[in-house]
Amino acid sequence: MSVKLKGACIFGQSGGPTAVINASAYGIIRTALDSQEITAVYGAYHGIKGVLNDQLFDMNKEDPEELEFLIHTPSSELGSCRYKMKDPDEDDTDYKRILEIFKKYDVRYFFYNGGNDSMDTCNKISKYLKQVDYDCRVIGVPKTIDNDLYGTDHCPGYPSAAKYIATTCMELSKDARVYDTPQITVVEIMGRHAGWLAGASSLATYKGSGPDLIYLPECNFDMKKFDADVEDVYKARNGKVFVAVSEGIHYSDGTFVSEAKASATDGFGHAQLGGLASLLAAHLKEIFNTKVRGIELSLLQRCGSHLASQTDLDEAILVGKTAVLEAIKGTSDVMIALKRTYIGSEYIGEIELLPLSKVANFEKKVPLNWINESRNFVTNDFIDYVLPLIQGQPDIPYEESLPRYARLKKIFVNQ
Repeated sequence: MSVKLKGACIFGQSGGPTAVINASAYGIIRTALDSQEITAVYGAYHGIKGVLNDQLFDMNKEDPEELEFLIHTPSSELGSCRYKMKDPDEDDTDYKRILEIFKKYDVRYFFYNGGNDSMDTCNKISKYLKQVDYDCRVIGVPKTIDNDLYGTDHCPGYPSAAKYIATTCMELSKDARVYDTPQITVVEIMGRHAGWLAGASSLATYKGSGPDLIYLPECNFDMKKFDADVEDVYKARNGKVFVAVSEGIHYSDGTFVSEAKASATDGFGHAQLGGLASLLAAHLKEIFNTKVRGIELSLLQRCGSHLASQTDLDEAILVGKTAVLEAIKGTSDVMIALKRTYIGSEYIGEIELLPLSKVANFEKKVPLNWINESRNFVTNDFIDYVLPLIQGQPDIPYEESLPRYARLKKIFVNQ
């Protein structure tokens, strides 16, 4: 592959939204627009589906000032999707279509922003284009609040979600303990197989106002032990108990505790979980015969840009910008990852390039030695890991005291 490569680029967003995914979009779009090698910048409408459907936004026609508002705009502004591409050896229909679109617009750069499954999509497209000898540089840009993307120290999107969860749990704890009567509060936090998000609730406890008990999916859940744990806290704290649980906690046989485990699946066949807080609340109500509240944070924890971490925002822009700069230099078939370093006690997030084949379809879980021996809380190692990531308060733009989000024209290329 030659170092000098001129042509258009396509950028797409995939998977669940975050508070900072559009900051990565800004990093990619702005850097690509400023590049001499990239002749046109296209945004895929609803991720890879937009490529397949030939629905591409012409980002060159957006106002530069409006693009800057992407930095503080939550969710996936170009539209996301959950679309599982088959292996090209099994069915190459989608890949032929992608190649057709790439040739039509002379696309020589492809950037895809997402989590595990999105990196799999990136990896498959990259391998196929090499196979058919089409010169195009493909780079994955990480994002996921779940923080389960393999290889990177952490993912853009996770720190802001962690900060939202910690802050919300601090507020809930104050509310739940305000009366002189007993109350048990159970908060359900996202995390199907990895407990990074629920673990972040420990920051609230670290600051004196958070959960007494935390349960992660890295460990098997035992209902009898759970009852005993709650009873111990109930007796010690005059009936006030605050519990945080990952939505994906499961029994030793692998079945989810949540009663909603089989209610639906997403586009990748993953179980759509929910209802766990209500289930556990009803269970505890029966045992303790006291006031019990079950609270599900649900979508609120994904896009809380008003509680975003400045560190997260800066890194989200950085991974996007780096993806374009690396592609222009000749890099391809990699994901932009973050590597943790320290200068003295100051945290520094550095860039690392990981082969897509080493990242796709692998999950990073909370280390078991970061969970206490009783398997009902996390250790200080977890707190030391996440605390530097939530630092900094963004200077959020407001309009009439409400957040000012990007208002893009979203003009299709063939309009």
